Amino acid sequence: METEPSARTNARTNECLINTLAGGGGGKMSPLVSMENIEQARELIYQFAGIHLPNNKNSTIKNRLERLARELRISDYILFFKELRRGKYKQEFINVFTTNKTDFFREGFHFTDLLERVSPHFLSVEKPFRVLCAASSTGEEAYSAAATLLLAKEKYHSNAHIDIQAVDIDTSVLEIARAGKYLVDTHLNPLPKWIELQHYFDIKEKSEHEISMCAKQILKDIITFKQCNLYTHGYPFGVSEFDVIFCRNVLIYFKVEDQKKILYRLFRHLRLGGTIYLGHSESILDLAPKVRKLGKNIFVKVVE
Repeated sequence: METEPSARTNARTNECLINTLAGGGGGKMSPLVSMENIEQARELIYQFAGIHLPNNKNSTIKNRLERLARELRISDYILFFKELRRGKYKQEFINVFTTNKTDFFREGFHFTDLLERVSPHFLSVEKPFRVLCAASSTGEEAYSAAATLLLAKEKYHSNAHIDIQAVDIDTSVLEIARAGKYLVDTHLNPLPKWIELQHYFDIKEKSEHEISMCAKQILKDIITFKQCNLYTHGYPFGVSEFDVIFCRNVLIYFKVEDQKKILYRLFRHLRLGGTIYLGHSESILDLAPKVRKLGKNIFVKVVE
């Protein structure tokens, strides 16, 4: 039965009031996030980037949509999703749904392994030493690898050229990475003692536990930051191009079947004898017969 005009008017008034309160009052109203909106966002972020957000992440999806509504001044989610499916706002949508937790020298045993086991061999041969940082986020991992390898060049008296490709799907974090300027809480993110970081960063003390770190040009010269979607079928790299691949703490955001596909694609770009580093909670999965595991999620490719 159709609602009476006065009832429809009251319903619209109440809805506007709720939306105004949800937006904090004043200015442009922030639309309410419905369950349908959450399901559409879940479907599209998986379609665009392979990011898997199960039902227990509904509050995360809601929060990200609300943030996006503020940033893009969205007033109607129905119209927004219609435009999103046509390609508008796609990058902004992807950016708001990525997770970018990283630190300098995170899981530091990977960098000491790079310095002590990997570098002596690869820096001794007359060929470029190539590294891929997959899902490099705001750049701390790539700069940590660059500083480690420059130290290794000095330690092992090498003239080898170092080339680091650092990729991420999120364009906003790539901008931060290229700038190379950071505030670091040394209490939460203790820095290693085995490397003289002032050789590679301009460091200034801000407070008892906080410093600024700005990457020097010698680091920036050997790193290329660019966009790459790990969920796509092909990556812009050559077969067996890399000596080392970092793929840490990113696979956890994909379904297991997609993790396998990503690992196979990355493995194709790793040279025989090369090393792949995974995050502490990640697995090499179906590639186990093709690698030698050294512990702490360090794997050496032994079979093509």
